[in-house]
Amino acid sequence: MRKLIRLLSVAALVVAAGCHYDNVRYGRIDRDRVGICSWSWRLPMKGVAEEMEKAGVKGIQLALGPFIAPDERHGAAEGAETLEFVKAKIASGEWKLMSTMVAAVGEDYSTLETIRKTGGIVPDQNWEANKKIVSAGAKLTQELGCKYMLMHAGFLDESDPKALEKYVERVTWMRDECRKYDVALILESGQETAEDLAKFMAKVPGLGINLDPANMILYGKGKPLEALRILRPWIRQIHVKDARFTKVPGTWGEEVPWGDGEVGGKEFVKALERGGFRGNYVVEREGGDDRPGDICRAVKSLTE
Repeated sequence: MRKLIRLLSVAALVVAAGCHYDNVRYGRIDRDRVGICSWSWRLPMKGVAEEMEKAGVKGIQLALGPFIAPDERHGAAEGAETLEFVKAKIASGEWKLMSTMVAAVGEDYSTLETIRKTGGIVPDQNWEANKKIVSAGAKLTQELGCKYMLMHAGFLDESDPKALEKYVERVTWMRDECRKYDVALILESGQETAEDLAKFMAKVPGLGINLDPANMILYGKGKPLEALRILRPWIRQIHVKDARFTKVPGTWGEEVPWGDGEVGGKEFVKALERGGFRGNYVVEREGGDDRPGDICRAVKSLTE
């Protein structure tokens, strides 16, 4: 009997390995590893729930702004009743909470220059307010039973030693504040080159990266496939978002539906899987006139 059990166990491992090999070969991801950013539809949370059901997806990256520091970019204010609705969805297993997200105050995405000045934790005048958001977000993330909280830290300037020192100090504080709640801080990528980000990650151990390949293109910071080799040790989650490089230096690239841009969707996913990535893929759509359709097509592209 023991011999039979061992044989069956080996067979199961072989089958599982074969299934994963097929997934890698075809660039296909198991549906339980695919989620959607709650803010992509620009809807209240109960509307998000309806759209998730239509898309056939349980995974979600949840913007906490509506509950702790609302902004129009990631959702208007939601009350205690809606928060209980969200908690019930997670507790019942209807939703798989993959990560949470908090946003810094005062960010202006009008141009590359305005977001460079206002993004993330860089502006001194917003630091105290941002500390409160990080603390509240980490606490709520723990209450929701999630281990990852995402934030845009803003532009990393390796050329200015004093600015870099302050940046490292602030991110270290955020990392430590999240740890108080058994939460790991993951930083959104793309506002810097992969090389610069890797240097920074070595300065603040314990951080992870939410790799957004489209951001690299939108900000003109390199090619996503090449970044994988450099950033692999820190990648915890992927934003499924696509873009095209700008033809006018100093201006934004163009966000487009997944598969229509220069990320190289299928090859990008294959490279991640071959390299041992086993985290989640979260669809983010922040442009276009048919966000629900674009989101559903992205999910289908990943899973079928």
